[in-house]
Amino acid sequence: MKKIVIAVDGYSSCGKSTLAKEIAKELKYAYIDSGAMYRAVTYFCIKNQIIIDSNINFDKLQSELKNIKITFNYNPQSKKNETYLNGENIEEQIRNIEVANNVSLISTIKFVREHLVNLQQEMGAKKGIVMDGRDIGTVVFPNAEVKLFMTAEPSVRAKRRYEELIAKGQQVSLEEIIANVESRDYMDTHRDESPLRKADDAITINNSNLSKNEQYVLALKIINEKIQKLNESRN
Repeated sequence: MKKIVIAVDGYSSCGKSTLAKEIAKELKYAYIDSGAMYRAVTYFCIKNQIIIDSNINFDKLQSELKNIKITFNYNPQSKKNETYLNGENIEEQIRNIEVANNVSLISTIKFVREHLVNLQQEMGAKKGIVMDGRDIGTVVFPNAEVKLFMTAEPSVRAKRRYEELIAKGQQVSLEEIIANVESRDYMDTHRDESPLRKADDAITINNSNLSKNEQYVLALKIINEKIQKLNESRN
């Protein structure tokens, strides 16, 4: 059975990463978190004062981009793939509200997107991957065999994100998270470079009223049906 590329796109806090990881585990595919790659660049910018008060030093970022190495390593204790920046585990750091408030700014920059898209395409050249993000099915892998587009009501997404951060011990308000979700939605859909949009051949999954398991079962059904059709066409 030949392996395929599965693209999972959608709005922030829709559970894209959770679903993509589960699908990858089930199919024994590699999982690539493209959102974590943009968050890693954002964290690098904050740490190195390339972005201050939402103002970006574009010249410094462009010159430093070659020094940003992003990798994913499996942690047997947490049983998760974790994000590394230049050899440092930054999985927790890239999930805080400061990074969340700035990542959409970084992701609008053309040279950043071009650099990361090249890296992502290299990762998926041999197929057998599941990648989630906002432009995977439209820009990174426009020929992906399966494209899913995740969505949910903004209020539902904000509540999920709030509960996740509170569980991690972060001090945030629900109002702050709602504002962040609405801001990211606007920036992601209105940016000049690779705006968030549903690919014409993507299948939409609205999980506002779905449990994680229901969402997983539905997505796996869609993927298995596609794989079966592909195998039948090749025989």
